[in-house]
Amino acid sequence: MDETFLAIVNPAAGSGRCRELIGPALERLRSAGVSIETAETKASGDATRIARDAYQRGIRKFIAVGGDGTSYEIVNGLFPDCLVETGKETGRIPTLGFLPLGTGNSFLRDFGDPKAADRGLEYAMKAIEARRTRACDVLRLTHRGGEIYYINLASVGFAADVAALRHRRFMGLGHAGYLLSILVSLARLKRRPFPVRVENGSGFDSRSCLFLTFNNSKFTGGTMMIAPNAVTDDGLIEYVRWGPIGRLGLIRNLATLYDGTHTRHPLAERQPVQHVEFRLNEAVDVMVDGEVLKLECQSIDVLRSALRVVV
Repeated sequence: MDETFLAIVNPAAGSGRCRELIGPALERLRSAGVSIETAETKASGDATRIARDAYQRGIRKFIAVGGDGTSYEIVNGLFPDCLVETGKETGRIPTLGFLPLGTGNSFLRDFGDPKAADRGLEYAMKAIEARRTRACDVLRLTHRGGEIYYINLASVGFAADVAALRHRRFMGLGHAGYLLSILVSLARLKRRPFPVRVENGSGFDSRSCLFLTFNNSKFTGGTMMIAPNAVTDDGLIEYVRWGPIGRLGLIRNLATLYDGTHTRHPLAERQPVQHVEFRLNEAVDVMVDGEVLKLECQSIDVLRSALRVVV
């Protein structure tokens, strides 16, 4: 099988930082003996199209060059086509590496030493050079219009409100735009129900909440540890719910979203599950791996070890 990686590059990622750093990064990897071809995106959705076309041509190794949104698009280019072959032959399962040159870069934070200085680009490059891979679950979200696939998390409520505001108003401000979106969302704080049933429960939970998240990995927004108990290869969805906390209470506890201790709050709940069902009456903002989509969610399930990641 061809061992060449296709690096799908989003040059606009990280407010243009990706365009400046990609050349030296690729040169170093090639000097280390890593065979790499490149394809550059020009618009939203290009990475999905490029990955799908490449997979159909027989390419099985990919590198997402950008942020979480770039890897999300690549995953949705690989799935569901690769499910036909998953399990038939290990070598047919796609492999995804990362050169984190975007704004969020949340997924990679689950791996290695959280305090290490090289946990970003340097860590990712060393993983590619060492051909260090491991199995990774893929979560499948079914909605009224079809299916999407993700490896980080999907969220509704406050986290999605923050992401939607950042995408629609503050995208050009980098991390400062993310912090500004948090502050504005705090001022507009909404607590509302998102009826959900987990593990074939007896009924739908329609209590008002601040947010619900359905996680494969721990982090979102770069450094926010929204699901501290999530494991990327355990075949489970880490379901985290935070009830209708007030504005002052959220401000007091905002720092706990960054160290994961928010799950100890009396209004918080967490549960590892294999299946989730929704009963929504309309499409809502959903934050999926850093992207914001308007979806009428129906269910989420797990495709265990359906992907290999270079970490």
